Amino acid sequence: MFGSLKKLFGGGQEEKKVILAPVSGKAIPMSQVADPTFSQEILGKGVAIVPDSGVFVAPASGEVAVMFETKHAVSIKADCGAEFIIHIGMDTVNLKGQYFEAFVAQGDRVKAGDKLVEVDLEKVKEAGYDVTTPIVICNTPSFPGMVCHSGMDVKALDPIIEL
Repeated sequence: MFGSLKKLFGGGQEEKKVILAPVSGKAIPMSQVADPTFSQEILGKGVAIVPDSGVFVAPASGEVAVMFETKHAVSIKADCGAEFIIHIGMDTVNLKGQYFEAFVAQGDRVKAGDKLVEVDLEKVKEAGYDVTTPIVICNTPSFPGMVCHSGMDVKALDPIIEL
């Protein structure tokens, strides 16, 4: 109760909620993503990463809401309240799981840093697909002060979105 009162009267410091990079690479603004569903932020705001590694990890602790059968995307309901999707590549659903290996399933609990998916990025690129990976906060309206960081190189687990 006293913690709530402290926050109410400005005496408590609210812990910043962050979404971390699920993979290392170059963080770019969503506006630079080739697919209009992402670039126009139809699904929500976020950051995209052009990955330089094929290992994708949980960017926050929570529950796997959906592990797509094709393994190209995973949705997580984070403990901090964010509901987000990591969409590995553009149109990679068409690969039907080829070159993707999932390490989690729907309903699994994950901690930030747990391996979610491993992808052979070179094979995906050779097949003609863009590997740019949007990280989208699907419940964006719940976080009106959200700040997305892009235009920089990131390592997996670097902060990329402040909620």
